[in-house]
Amino acid sequence: MTRIGIISDTHGYLDEAVFKYFKDCDEIWHAGDFGNTEVIGQLQAFKPLKGVYGNIDGHMIRAEFPEKLRWYCEGVEVLMIHIGGYPGKYAPSVREEMKTNPPKLFISGHSHILKVMNDAQLKCLHINPGAAG
Repeated sequence: MTRIGIISDTHGYLDEAVFKYFKDCDEIWHAGDFGNTEVIGQLQAFKPLKGVYGNIDGHMIRAEFPEKLRWYCEGVEVLMIHIGGYPGKYAPSVREEMKTNPPKLFISGHSHILKVMNDAQLKCLHINPGAAG
């Protein structure tokens, strides 16, 4: 079983506690607003990193990470985007995709509010890890 550390909205600050809490993780998934390339370097040096850029991320981060990322982890289809909304109120950038081809796991950031919600209609779990920095 792959252990994932999900984080978002670090805004250029990475608390040392992240390394403690994610030490047993196999990968880190960042849902945008890294804030700077130093945070990316620290995370990449620690664990394999998947991520998407957020609305505050500049051109260097946008050149390295996509706006939206879709992949499979152990047979579970994952969709991650920074500004994604919530079940029933998805952002325009993903609304149609969620209706026509929903993943099993949807991860977004931006709101700074930790939420784990089930979208019963789409049979999809939504996770927003809240703000880490």
